[in-house]
Amino acid sequence: MKQPVKMGLAAVAVVTTLSACQPQTAELPATDATDSAETTAMTTINVTYPTTAKGDVVDTYFGVDVADPYRWLEDDRSAETEAWVVAQNQVTQGYLANIPYRDQIAEVVKNLINYERVTAPFQEGEYTYFYKNDGLQNQSVVYRQKGDGEPEVFIDPNKFSEDGTVSLAALTFSEDGSLAAYQTSTGGSDWREVYVMNTETKELIADKLDNVKFSGLAWYKNEGFYYSSYDKPEGSELSEKTDQHKVYYHKIGTSQADDIQIFGHTEAEKHRYVWAGVSEDNRFLFINAANSTSGNRMYMRDLTSENTDWVTVKEDITSDVYALTTDGDRLILVTNEGAPNTKIVVADAANPSVENWRDLIPETENVLTPSTAGGNIFAEYMVDAISQVKQYDLKGELIRTVELPGIGSAGTFSGKENDTKTYFTFTNYSTPTTIYSFDIESGATDVFNRPATAFDGEQFVSKQVFYTSKDGTKVPMIITHHKDTELNGKNPTMLYGYGGFNVSLTPRYSSTVAAWLELGGVYAVPNIRGGGEYGKAWHQAGTQLQKQNVFDDFIAAGEYLIENNYTSSDYLAIRGGSNGGLLVGAVMTQRPDLASVALPAVGVLDMLRYHTFTAGAGWAYDYGTSEQSEEMFQYLLGYSPVHNVKAGVEYPATMVTTADHDDRVVPAHSFKFAAVLQEHQTGSNPTLIRIETDAGHGAGTPVSKTIEQYADIYGFTLFNMGITEL
Repeated sequence: MKQPVKMGLAAVAVVTTLSACQPQTAELPATDATDSAETTAMTTINVTYPTTAKGDVVDTYFGVDVADPYRWLEDDRSAETEAWVVAQNQVTQGYLANIPYRDQIAEVVKNLINYERVTAPFQEGEYTYFYKNDGLQNQSVVYRQKGDGEPEVFIDPNKFSEDGTVSLAALTFSEDGSLAAYQTSTGGSDWREVYVMNTETKELIADKLDNVKFSGLAWYKNEGFYYSSYDKPEGSELSEKTDQHKVYYHKIGTSQADDIQIFGHTEAEKHRYVWAGVSEDNRFLFINAANSTSGNRMYMRDLTSENTDWVTVKEDITSDVYALTTDGDRLILVTNEGAPNTKIVVADAANPSVENWRDLIPETENVLTPSTAGGNIFAEYMVDAISQVKQYDLKGELIRTVELPGIGSAGTFSGKENDTKTYFTFTNYSTPTTIYSFDIESGATDVFNRPATAFDGEQFVSKQVFYTSKDGTKVPMIITHHKDTELNGKNPTMLYGYGGFNVSLTPRYSSTVAAWLELGGVYAVPNIRGGGEYGKAWHQAGTQLQKQNVFDDFIAAGEYLIENNYTSSDYLAIRGGSNGGLLVGAVMTQRPDLASVALPAVGVLDMLRYHTFTAGAGWAYDYGTSEQSEEMFQYLLGYSPVHNVKAGVEYPATMVTTADHDDRVVPAHSFKFAAVLQEHQTGSNPTLIRIETDAGHGAGTPVSKTIEQYADIYGFTLFNMGITEL
């Protein structure tokens, strides 16, 4: 099945009057890690925050007036916002430059990220393709080889731009591999350009497409491909609301202006997210259409017949479904319709509606994520966030349980119908991602690529614990640290969380996490509600009017680490990105005493207005909106980080991180949160914002920027835990 990747996740008032607030100064206490903050000498870094003007914008919700004094920071194109960004970055970089071991941390990160990274190979036409990064290349390079010949460079994204900020975002091939279409992202933006290449000559053909967003490239034979996009906004392309996703068909050799409208172009077909997929036999076109990040409609069309109408597979939008593969007239679908942990069903192409579905691989007590290769189904089950894999044939008969090399996360197991071999990855927090080859007929497994890194995973241990949240719910958490770590309450500890959108945090190796461990840190990841670790029910228990469960689970994780002497509040940092940035923002405002450091990254922080930017309205399934009902408005107002920073409270040392080209979660969230924190922070803890330029929500970030980012994040964290030297 040629499946695109599913991505995910009101007028703007004009500020007319601005009044200045006074600059503030913060003094930072820094102490030796072996002594308490009360008994050690003080080191200070004086911070004078830039003046942030305040406007007089007030919104009224259900008769309640809510001031929004920093609304002007939402205008990402204004000279005033640009000047504010420059001033804040100057202050932040000035502060970070005074941390004595920042360069030392950068060397640790650089040393651990500097190893050859290779992906699993895949066959297209006469060539085998793979991605490889020599270690410090900003972007991974696509290589290919024919048979046993020498590999050659196919696409080198490092040549797209001098600074590595233009990345290769997707690459797909036509049926016989003679053509390739790839997407590029500039500065991390979700808006993409598409190029088409003759793979034999490696020359581009004149089929460039502009302004493509949230799209796969689904090829039909060698003739063309389907893609998705929105109409280009009239205002800022980085923040303007995008609300009607549309599918087009691009025929090779024609202009983008002549692309055929396929779905989503009428009011009746209007959806926020629409994706196209073509079956491997080129017989069926599938359309998945959704208005939020959970639940979709599904339609299909037989491409072997001209002018056929859309056939409805599922009209109800309260559950999810997508096509896994096809087998002649049989459609093999993945769904959580009536199965919160997901199941695989089969339907007849002649009559594929829900009432005619038959279970092929029924739901179990564990969450299912399947893939296909060599005419087989590989069913990965999540058991307390840890992988188990079973191999089935297309009749649903169990062939074998795949033996994995340990406790961790397995992935990939994908390929074409006629493949005899597939590949899978295996990783955990202390095991760099290793690639294994798998013989589909015999089940024989061999190591294909085991990376040679500077990280000695044998020196570290991971332990899964179960702790009790506020309402009595048992929540799993994996804690990783050096095997000689003494549980004395003084270990620098990073508590990382997400808790939303059915996303599961499974154990995976990261060079940057390895750097934290090498620096003597403890790394803890709880599988809190809102995620998908225990299926749809676990997800829904952290949505809308139950969102507080997510924050309570995270707070309880921090309390567990403190109670069990892994750390103490003086040495605890809380971190998360995107929806996890919301998590950190909510927890630090609800429990400012829990941690000494807070690190909200690219966070959703203004819960009253998030749905007015880019594709934010699609997040309403998880959050609800301030316009939905008075009850929902009051609930959102009760935890929205921007609206819950109070004067007279000492918040943790905070470094908000965002990027100026983030068009997923617009940087205005972070701008406004940093401004209100700087206005109200009491005490000596610094409140900084680090704004990456020419970067987006995270994907495609150059390696050089990654090293700089983590040197700053870890340096800020350790220094504000009172650690003066490493």
